[in-house]
Amino acid sequence: MATSPREPRKDGEATRTRILEAAGELFAALGHADTSNKAVAAKAEVDLASINYHFGSRNGLYQAVLEEARRRFLDIADLQRITRSAQPAAEKLRELVELVVRKASRGRESWHLRVLATEILTPSSQSPTGLQTEASLKLSLLKALFSEITAIPVDNPALTRCVLCVSAPWAMLLIGPRGASGALQEILGMPRDVVSAQLYSFALAGLQEVGRQYAQRESS
Repeated sequence: MATSPREPRKDGEATRTRILEAAGELFAALGHADTSNKAVAAKAEVDLASINYHFGSRNGLYQAVLEEARRRFLDIADLQRITRSAQPAAEKLRELVELVVRKASRGRESWHLRVLATEILTPSSQSPTGLQTEASLKLSLLKALFSEITAIPVDNPALTRCVLCVSAPWAMLLIGPRGASGALQEILGMPRDVVSAQLYSFALAGLQEVGRQYAQRESS
């Protein structure tokens, strides 16, 4: 009698997620070189075989952690879709802010930016070749959008400062530590549309003011 294919374990995805979270926290705290599969398994409360089953190897696990960190922070595909659309620039900014708030409301933990920042600043032997390129592309996409709003040339250093000022609150929402209390927790408990509207208003007003000051200097 033919046997039916073995069904995947129902807890398989939960186990994979638990391993990924544990590995992310350890890679963020200790770095790639000093994080062992044994430590990840202990933190995730799984056996070593589970890591190999889901990720193939420690390097495979690290690649998965980096990919998850990139996706959670701000996915390049979403950024390209929004910034390259035919919408007015102000509407692109609104959609981008709403995306950030929506991602932040999913209750993610705070290891993502630390993993990405470490990999960008001090690349490991397993650093994906496209990571630095992707970071540069994200910066260029944001600068291009902010150039549309401010009328400042895209190669002007002022736009890099604009990226920092506008995206800093996004980073706080996306990767700030979750807890039982505190300002971040209070904000995340507010209605999304209220948070999005205020972040958008501040970002747009700030960009428009920078653009006004730039135009004033250029005309004087």
